[in-house]
Amino acid sequence: MDLSAITHNVAVLRRHAPAAEMMVAVKADAYGHGLVPCARAVLEAGASRLGTAYLQEALDLRAAGVTAPILSWIITPGEPIDDAVAAGIELSAGAPWLLDDIAASARRAERPVRVHLKIDTGISRGGATASDWPSLVDRALAVQSEGAIEIVGLWSHFACADIPGHPSIARQLAVFDEALTVARKAGVTGSHVLRHIANSAATVTLPESHYDMVRCGIAVYGLSPIPEMGDFGLRPAMTLSARVAMVKRVTSGTGVSYGHLYTTETDTTLALVPLGYADGVLRGATNRAEVQVAGRRRTVSGRVCMDQFMIDVGDDQVKEGDEVILFGPGAEGEPTAQEWADSVGTITHEIVTRIGSRVPRVYR
Repeated sequence: MDLSAITHNVAVLRRHAPAAEMMVAVKADAYGHGLVPCARAVLEAGASRLGTAYLQEALDLRAAGVTAPILSWIITPGEPIDDAVAAGIELSAGAPWLLDDIAASARRAERPVRVHLKIDTGISRGGATASDWPSLVDRALAVQSEGAIEIVGLWSHFACADIPGHPSIARQLAVFDEALTVARKAGVTGSHVLRHIANSAATVTLPESHYDMVRCGIAVYGLSPIPEMGDFGLRPAMTLSARVAMVKRVTSGTGVSYGHLYTTETDTTLALVPLGYADGVLRGATNRAEVQVAGRRRTVSGRVCMDQFMIDVGDDQVKEGDEVILFGPGAEGEPTAQEWADSVGTITHEIVTRIGSRVPRVYR
């Protein structure tokens, strides 16, 4: 993990939204890059807030000594809201039942909870629908008047910001603006109330969506939120590599790995790479994705297994202990996470977040 790349990426994104606060999403173990090291790096680089999907992620940050504001936004019944309140975590609420649960925790702790109210403007996931929004706002104001919560944010999330010009973008902004008007007229006012809807893609392409804060995720880790538009000057932070565990010469016509989906065409050398789908190497990379070994790209040869996969290296002088780079920044000719995503028909988010816990993270 190249932390200097993360610092660079925060600076790039700050230039796109100079007037807005920046929250960095560090959910999913900072998109597979490491929760605590990345949280510290982005805060040192100028981000002012952190975002997590789950309460436990936020609590882990607090346990590590991270004191910056943290918003957590997916909460199910029975979760440790009391612990989150005690840790000073800001919480998202998009339904009255959750407001009531948050308020109950606040009363037990005898301290108000900072809450961001979420409206569903068109992604049809979390948040109140436009028709339910007025009642959610009214309920939140009633709870706030009791001193149990403090409304500090109004927010939503784009469905198609990574598809520039998609008609849903303008529709969602219109719904969001109307929701802000409803909240303001009801009494949700003050400069401390942050309005936010922009993700990474919107941060770099939709200045009208920046409002008071942008929430950046995948771009912070150097992966383009809109690959068709280039890399926006971002630098990938993750390089995934392994060491060759075994080499062997085999004859022409040798079947390789489960199902013999790859068969050698000539006498050749096979190299075993000790990473598999248990480590996050997609099984769909079979006979598709490329790696770099001995300065040359080779395609995954045969079925990706739980703990290993094979590559046909021909007559190259490859030996045990040689480095195999699955993906990296691409500066030395190695494949990139974007190429891996393209080869298996997915997005870079899935490539990097799947890297498992038994793969050690090394930071520089």
